[in-house]
Amino acid sequence: MDQSPTSPHSGKVEQPESVVVEQAELEAEQQHVDRVYGRVAEAARSASRIAVEGHQRAQAQNVGRVREEEQTGLYERDVLVFAAARRIAELDAEHEGLVFGRLDSDHGEDKPAVERAEDLESLYVGRIGVRDAEYEPLVIDWRAPAAEPFYRATAADRLAVVRRRVLRNKGARVVGIEDDLLAPERAPEDLPVMGEGALMASLSRARGHTMRDIVATIQAEQDLAIRAPARGVTIIGGGPGTGKTVVALHRAAYLLYSDRRRFERGGVLVVGPSAAFMAYIERVLPSLGENTVSLRAVGELVDGVRATAVDEADAAAIKGSLRMRGVLSRAARDRVPAAPTSLRVFVGGATIELDANQLDNVRRNALRRTPRNRAASEARKGLVAALWSRFPDDLRNGVYADRESFGDIVVDLPAYRSFFASWWPTLSPQTVLRWLGDPRRLTRWARNELGPAEVDALAAAVRSTDQFTIADVALLDELSHLLGRPPVAEPGKDEEFDWLEGLSDGVNEVLTTSERRARAAAAADADEPEEYAHVLVDEAQDLSPMQWRMVTRRGPQASWTIVGDPAQSSWPDPDEARQAMESMLSHLQRHAFRLSTNYRNSAEIYAFAGEVIRRQIPDADLPNAVRSTGVEPEHRVFDAAKVAEAAADAAGELLQLVEGTVGVIVPPGLRPAVDATLAELNNPRVVALTPLESKGLEYDAVVVVEPDRIVSDTLGGVRALYVVLTRATQRMITVNSTTQWLP
Repeated sequence: MDQSPTSPHSGKVEQPESVVVEQAELEAEQQHVDRVYGRVAEAARSASRIAVEGHQRAQAQNVGRVREEEQTGLYERDVLVFAAARRIAELDAEHEGLVFGRLDSDHGEDKPAVERAEDLESLYVGRIGVRDAEYEPLVIDWRAPAAEPFYRATAADRLAVVRRRVLRNKGARVVGIEDDLLAPERAPEDLPVMGEGALMASLSRARGHTMRDIVATIQAEQDLAIRAPARGVTIIGGGPGTGKTVVALHRAAYLLYSDRRRFERGGVLVVGPSAAFMAYIERVLPSLGENTVSLRAVGELVDGVRATAVDEADAAAIKGSLRMRGVLSRAARDRVPAAPTSLRVFVGGATIELDANQLDNVRRNALRRTPRNRAASEARKGLVAALWSRFPDDLRNGVYADRESFGDIVVDLPAYRSFFASWWPTLSPQTVLRWLGDPRRLTRWARNELGPAEVDALAAAVRSTDQFTIADVALLDELSHLLGRPPVAEPGKDEEFDWLEGLSDGVNEVLTTSERRARAAAAADADEPEEYAHVLVDEAQDLSPMQWRMVTRRGPQASWTIVGDPAQSSWPDPDEARQAMESMLSHLQRHAFRLSTNYRNSAEIYAFAGEVIRRQIPDADLPNAVRSTGVEPEHRVFDAAKVAEAAADAAGELLQLVEGTVGVIVPPGLRPAVDATLAELNNPRVVALTPLESKGLEYDAVVVVEPDRIVSDTLGGVRALYVVLTRATQRMITVNSTTQWLP
């Protein structure tokens, strides 16, 4: 009689043996994971008790003056409370897959193979290290040296690993197992092997609006870059989809783990191309247990400025060129617009006057070795010297016997004080940058640097908006360096009183001297860029030469991680940008890594994108795409007036075909029309963005709108289109009004 699982005579449904084994393995792994979470909860409660006790001690002891012998105890209490608070934050962080890996190892090739699976040495790998009550490791931190075989072991060099297991989790629940058997010949007969491979399972998951970490599926070549030496410059290269960004972020987490004192105290800065990109990656480091890293878009590197606007391609190319150094230097040293062109004072019965040329000589001499905002003292001395030289000899007696006495009287004259306030004001970088909107003045500053057409384009770009653009931020930083910060009044020295203060409204603000000094110190400090111990630059190929100068000021003594691909550069002259980078970092040791596998795009999508870029860059670094969907990119042609509507229709179709996100990438000039048609879909899975905003992002499906205009309207041209064509993981539709762009 048929007693198969589906037979009505079997009495009960029997599970296939493979399902029974899988369920048993899941239950065994779940028991270990539960034990780990139990220890984490216990550690969190312990840390909370320590923090509470520390605060109670603080309240009990913080009465009156602290005796010297008590200070050490109070310091130790504060350290304990701080450490407890940090541990609580670490333990309370999101732990999606707190335990994600397991290594089963034998004793190496020189020892006999073990006969039973239970004789293998097992080691669990996770996001943080957790020990049991006897201080034995339940799970080791993925960054620890002992975890390296989890990422480095291969069939050719297994590092004593027999089986590598990846646990797929949903919260604290183990929902799947994926195994790699690295040494079949040494595996015990009772060692089960489950799944079809963790990497491919991970790649098939739908994308969301934020990047996921890859801590459970780091590949060997990626791990080499992550664990590279901290000193010097680590360069991570490779084509689209090779995981450069996420590898670099894991490297930041690894550096903090391996030398926390240095990098947490000195700070780690991550620089990306756009605010959209930073929002996309912002959860990766917290998911790895690191919350102390500063993430800033390149338009946010100057404090107080948050630029998101983008210049037209020609203006952006001018603003990013190193030629702007000379233009800005001359602007920072020139006359202040609308400043007085003569100085007349009445001293000792004589009228003394300095004309425009004489004032220019004083200004040039004062700025010979000192930045403008720090040269007020030199300018005052120069004015006094010039006035003294014109003071009649027959009046040089009594209180006017020498230049010092003469100067003391002159600088207190209302006419002089009013003149100096207008002639030598403290200048902000924003003020000087706005001066570039005057073509007449800009022509003078741009001599031998910019041509007439470039002067007109730059001046028009500055005048066209009150917003600062992303390219402007580097110019503001350069001007901050050129202008310098005003000197802070030294304690104990009299401060000059501004006799005009409050005359505009008849009310003077009452401030103490200490408050004035604190305000001045805070304002001065704000002009100095914060320096970091490590700087990570993503999409580095997009940085203009002027942006490289800005970025490197944030880490003059730092180590660096630089991530990029020249074929994806939006800067029109990659060689100029590379030279700017080399000029700032050439003294540092280099470690270079190339990632060779495209994990993002389907082979069909990437083959098409490769054809497009090879027309312009025949030797572009094209990685190998490892996934095939069998679905070729689709190219649709419409009348130009219907392209926006066609883009929305394509997005709607893709929503039915993929579970994750759909990106609609559109030239800036068409963005309003496309946004209007997409609004009718009213679906949060659809995102519209420009080519530059799409840098570093990925979507399950992508609609590319008017590829021809992306090439013509975007800085970088065909390279920008190559970026756009490599954002999709599963499906891509192009919508255009011509077919000329197709390879």
